[in-house]
Formats: sequence, structure tokens, C-alpha cells
Amino acid sequence: MTEPVKTMNRWLVVVGAILIQLCLGAIYAWSVFTPSLKADPFNFSATQTQWIFSVGLATFAVVMVLAGKWQAKSGPLVVARAGGLILGLGYVLASFVGTSFPGLLVTIGLLGGAGIGLAYVVPIAVGVKWFPDKKGMITGLAVAGFGFGALIWVKLAGAWGHLIETQGVSNVFMIYGITFFALVMLGSIWMKNPPEGWMPEGWSPEAAGGTAAVGTGVDMEPKEMLTTPQFYMLWMMFIFGAMAGLMVIGIIKLFGIDALQERSGMTVAQASAAAGTAMAVFYAIANGIGRIVWGIASDKLGRKTSLAIMMASQGVVMLAFFWMGGHVALLYLGAALIGFNFGGNFALFPAATADFFGNKNVGRNYGWMFTAYGVGGIFGPQIAARLRDSGAGQGVEAWMPAFIICGVACLAAAGLALMLHAPRPRAKAKPQPRIAAHPA
Repeated sequence: MTEPVKTMNRWLVVVGAILIQLCLGAIYAWSVFTPSLKADPFNFSATQTQWIFSVGLATFAVVMVLAGKWQAKSGPLVVARAGGLILGLGYVLASFVGTSFPGLLVTIGLLGGAGIGLAYVVPIAVGVKWFPDKKGMITGLAVAGFGFGALIWVKLAGAWGHLIETQGVSNVFMIYGITFFALVMLGSIWMKNPPEGWMPEGWSPEAAGGTAAVGTGVDMEPKEMLTTPQFYMLWMMFIFGAMAGLMVIGIIKLFGIDALQERSGMTVAQASAAAGTAMAVFYAIANGIGRIVWGIASDKLGRKTSLAIMMASQGVVMLAFFWMGGHVALLYLGAALIGFNFGGNFALFPAATADFFGNKNVGRNYGWMFTAYGVGGIFGPQIAARLRDSGAGQGVEAWMPAFIICGVACLAAAGLALMLHAPRPRAKAKPQPRIAAHPA
């Protein structure tokens, strides 16, 4: 249901999007909780901490498909608010489950992930409709808050606010849940579609050029999109890009502690502080910046070229990061580069989805595309955690195979990007002439 909003300044959509996405980025702050969850009184294994993270990511991705359909029927406002309510409720309930692994799996993983999945698609779908002339830029801005949110929530829980230290993990979940609910409600005020057929003044799709499907007349329903090879090529690329970035988010603190202790002779406390800074500052800030920079760059370079460059550079850095992680300066540099490229996924893939399959159904179509994120969210963190747990006696060397797997996958994604081409509009079948029935 499209809500006629004739006078709203379209830049207010960006303000609302950033407020919403700051809260949704809480899932990327998960690494700040993992050391506490591995210690008393929780005593979780590395694999258990990553299962909560992976379930959250997978639920996030699956629910996005439902959110796209719901938004098309009921409008973006109600879907955004439902997402904020469920996300906040998940974290508030997590504060009551104590040290229960199944309890946190359900509250943070399932409920928190579902809330994120509902709210996440709204700013992207609304933004693309208000900014058809700047799709790369708007998708980058719309999701930049997601990356910057990780910095805020990690630092408040740790170095800035010391919330985990002073309040305990369960109370931090309560504080965050209430905050997420309030901010998403505020940001949702501006989640309204433009009037049907609205276009920016002085812009028309026929006059636009330079991106994959602008002006070609492609406007596919999800069922048609799912029959194209372009969807599956983009989907596999997204899996590989998500797998690499999410693996690093999930394990960077544990990996950094192992690597810095063994190679730089740091104490556990020193290594933990450095690894936390790598994630909370360098990765998180670069992740937010990457969403904006890659989005703007892709409007000029084209989505195909941008995807190829981003994936190739990510592959190289992932292959090198295992050795970089043992030195503080290189750990920071590698975390920033990986975060920068990982952030680009969330600007380029929604923009490419709109380019290749049309603006009209981008909310529903991107929900299907985003299932790749859920697949990557399961495989990336789980590959690393399982290899680490199975090679516990090997020290930092136990992490190496995971970085090699993800690095090679990103290089393969760059190759797929070079083979991309825009789908062509399919000719509609001509109606067959009706043949009058003759009496027997």
C-alpha cells in the first residue's frame, strides 16, 4: 500500500534510515559479549557463542523475505515498527534467561534476528523509491548506520561506557533492548513511500545511463527474478562476501587474542584490548564508510566493475590477514580493509538488485537476494569456530584454514562479477486466438 506523501523532504528518509540502522547494527557488536560468555558464569564454548550469532544472521536473512512481502501489502511504516518492537523485546527477554545457552539462542538469535530482518529492508526499499537517480549512494547511506551502530554498541558496552563491567551482561541486554525499541520507533516516522510514479525534478529513467538496467524496462516479480542466471550469480557472490566479513566479525577478538599473544608476546589483557579496538573502531568505522563510498563509486563506475574490484581486494586481504593479525598495527589495517569491503556489500547488492530486476519490487526481490547473507552468516563464523575448537592445541595456526577458505571464495566472487550482464526484458507471450467450439 503506497502512502501519498507529496511534500516530504526526501532527505528525511535518510535521517530515519540511519536511526533505524544504528539499532540493527547491534548484531555486529556481538563480539564484545563473547569473552564474557566464554567465562564464568556462562562458560560457553567458542562454537556456542558463534551459534547465537549465526542463528541471528540466518533468521535476519529469512525474515527479510517475509518483510518484503508484508511491506508491499501493508506499507513500510508498520513493518519498521514491528521490527523495532521484536528486536527490543528479544534483548529485554535475554536479560531474564540468565546463563542459559538455549535462552540466548532464542532471544538474541531468533527474536533479535527476526526484528532486524523486519526493519532492515524498509529503509532500502523506501530509499530507492525516493532516490532512483542515486541508487548506489542512497543504499550506502541507508545502511551506513548499521556499520556505525556496531562501534556505538561495542564501545558503550566496553571502553566508553564500561556497561558490561559495571552492569553485567544481562543488564546490558535490557538497556540495549529498550534503546533499540525507542530509536526504531523514532526513525520509522519517515518510512513512507513517495506517490505512485513520483520522480525527482529534472530526472527521468530514459535520460539516465551508466548502470546495469536503468532505462531498460526490466521490472521483475520475485518468481521471475528467481529464474534468471543473474540472480544466482549475484547470490553466490553475496554469500562469499558475507561469509568473509561475518567470519571476521564473529571471531576477530578471539583470533586477535591468540595471534597477538603468540606473535607479539602480549598479555591476555593487552591482546584483548587491541583486538577489541580493531573490531570496535577500525572495522566498525570502515564498515560504515565503505557502505557510503562503495555506493557512490558504483554510481560512477557501474555495479559490475565495483563488485569485481571490491571482491578481489577482499580476497587478497583475507588471505593476508592471518599473518597481519599478529601485529597490532597490521591487525588494525587489516580489520579496516575487511570492514570497508564488507560494508560495500550492503550498498552494491541492493543497488544491483534494483538495477537488474527493477525498482518497483526491490523490497521483495532484495529479501530473496539477502538470504545469501544468512547462508554466509552460518558458514563463515561456524567454519572458523569449528576449526579453532578442533585445533585447540595448535595455537593461532588453528585459524589459518578459515582465512584461506574465505579468501579464495572472495576471489571466485570477483570472477563471477566479471561475467555479469543485465537481464533483458522478456517478451510477453501473445494471446492465442480463441477457436469457437463446434457442436458435436
